Amino acid sequence: MKLWDIFVAFFIPGIVGYGGGPASIPLVENEVVDRFGWMNVPEFSEMLAMANALPGPIATKMAGFIGYQQAGVWGAVTGVFATVAPSLILMILLLSLLAKFKNSPRVKTMTNLIRPAIAVLLGIMAFQFFSTSYEAIGLLQTGFLIVASFIFLEKMKIHPAFVILGSLIYGAVFMGNI
Repeated sequence: MKLWDIFVAFFIPGIVGYGGGPASIPLVENEVVDRFGWMNVPEFSEMLAMANALPGPIATKMAGFIGYQQAGVWGAVTGVFATVAPSLILMILLLSLLAKFKNSPRVKTMTNLIRPAIAVLLGIMAFQFFSTSYEAIGLLQTGFLIVASFIFLEKMKIHPAFVILGSLIYGAVFMGNI
């Protein structure tokens, strides 16, 4: 039953998460945190930060980690398969259809209409992460991490993996007593 739950938790976001990994993150969070209760928001945030620091697609890394955490190696295999299965099925069944209509104005309009919804979902998730951080460590520490991350990412052009690693170290050293 646990493997079926893992499959469902990652197959559904794979189907409705139009736009790839970033678009499916809020959907995975809903399944993992709200529906199945395998993680809370801070744990999901930490897992997401670590997954972003590693190379490769974010959705498969989340599926592998959470699947392994819940059911070992078979859970990881199930989670990764469930994540890639919708794309695999669609690629096999609809490749010729997509090639035929790729320049259609209706397809382009649909894509343009879906993008704002994805942006809103990512914004909601970012607000939830901010709220969780604010509640856990306060406004001063949260603000410092936001400003420092912005400077490192945008002004100094430091790779996001190093910024995430630095934030984790900062949290371990300065906030470890929380």
